[in-house]
Amino acid sequence: QVQLVESGGGLVQAGGSLRLSCAASGRTFSRYAMGWFRQAPGKEREFVTAISSSGAYKYYADSVKGRFTISRDNAKNTVYLQMNSLNPEDTAVYYCVAKRVSDGSTSPAAYDYWGQGTQVTVSS
Repeated sequence: QVQLVESGGGLVQAGGSLRLSCAASGRTFSRYAMGWFRQAPGKEREFVTAISSSGAYKYYADSVKGRFTISRDNAKNTVYLQMNSLNPEDTAVYYCVAKRVSDGSTSPAAYDYWGQGTQVTVSS
């Protein structure tokens, strides 16, 4: 069982940056692939990025490539999402996710564990 707690969301102006953190419980964090999804009002949940258990492989949605960076610190049981050059279209609730298999899946159904979400609002 893995419990995920996100932090770092907030209000930022267009062009600004935010860093989200996701702290995971349990002693097996390093065995899990981690990722981030987001959901804007009235829209379906969408894949943002994922990282393999070792951190060697990273996957990004086209919409965030070159602007967002995922990383993890297995010693701290934490995964990070650095978001730069934010625009109003990035406004959403961001969810941290985890799964046992590192395959870069973009389907929400593929992920076993979800955090409660953190709101990111980008003003124009």
